[in-house]
Amino acid sequence: MSFDLTTVQEAIRSMNLDGWLLYDFRGLNVLALRVVGHEAQSRRVAAFIPAHGEPKVLVHAIEPGAWSNLPGQRRRYLHWSEFRAGMQWLVEGVQRIAMEYSPFNDNPYISRVDGGTIELVKSFGVEIESSGDLIQIFEARWDQAQWEMHQQASVLNQQAFDVAWEFISQQIRQNGNVREYAVQQHIMEFFAANGLTTYHAPIVGVNANAGDPHYEPLPGRDAVIGRNDLVLLDIWCRLDQPRAVYSDLTKMGFTGERPSAKHVEVFDIVAAGRDAGIRLAQEAFAEGREIRGYEVDDATRNVIKNAGYGEFFIHRTGHNMGQETHGNGAHIDNLETRDTRRLLPGTCFTIEPGIYLPEFGVRSEVDVFVDWQGQVHVTGGLQSEIKCLNI
Repeated sequence: MSFDLTTVQEAIRSMNLDGWLLYDFRGLNVLALRVVGHEAQSRRVAAFIPAHGEPKVLVHAIEPGAWSNLPGQRRRYLHWSEFRAGMQWLVEGVQRIAMEYSPFNDNPYISRVDGGTIELVKSFGVEIESSGDLIQIFEARWDQAQWEMHQQASVLNQQAFDVAWEFISQQIRQNGNVREYAVQQHIMEFFAANGLTTYHAPIVGVNANAGDPHYEPLPGRDAVIGRNDLVLLDIWCRLDQPRAVYSDLTKMGFTGERPSAKHVEVFDIVAAGRDAGIRLAQEAFAEGREIRGYEVDDATRNVIKNAGYGEFFIHRTGHNMGQETHGNGAHIDNLETRDTRRLLPGTCFTIEPGIYLPEFGVRSEVDVFVDWQGQVHVTGGLQSEIKCLNI
């Protein structure tokens, strides 16, 4: 992306900050590089973007053209003491600034600046806030074209489930069983035939394999799906077009007439947790109040905890989603990290609680997009029960 000073300063002011200090060393802060729209350098480089007025840029003497697309004052350093003085110059006269930093490393997705540099900046009497919400504005917000591409991908993704269920049914009726890997590859063939792409093939897990949240069927190391088995399909894809964004869904199926009472019990709890998370997001935006990623995780997780299965819900409730399946916006997480970033209009996230038992696992995943007016859209369909293939 190209650097747009007006847009960046509007974002800084919306967060009630004095400015944003962008710092990188050899590509460690990829988030800052994306905002600046420049390649990594071999020496330390920093820029301070104030809420009002001209930016300041600090570059090494042997790389004077670093971040050359940024406007404003430029200063070179050579000696390390000049670097320290230059950093102080960048933040002169300001009090509260943003950096790619997370207090106590609560959110490692944001922590891209080393501790020593944070110490240096704080030594100048500056208060540092996390730039997590600022980064979202540039990394996670969709435009209308991306929202439309997501909806197209979602329709095709749901068709992929139909194709997979039919393939499983057909193979079991004809041959008595089908391997997980064969189902996965059949889905990939559907992608290729329908203008879809993905960074990784989908998850197809039967019975105990569905109890592994990141299970991957591999040739020779996959399992056989037969009659009266519980099957988890986790399918993510996007249109094979520039700037396209993902659809990421998980659904459950049973290769018989009726799943067991235990299957139904666990699925119903997972679905209730999923719906509690969706409901909280809808209520918050309808009321016009801020809501943060960890809050939705809590709402979802508490349903599963209260049902006695908390120890078996072993991952965060959801993740931000964009041109990458796992994006750089707020995650729905108060387990692996405490994500205090706000859920912002124009962003999308998954809600995908699961219960993973030794004998089987259940996950139900939908995508949630908050449009620019704060309307909450659920895409992918709310699976209300396990799909029975009646084989």
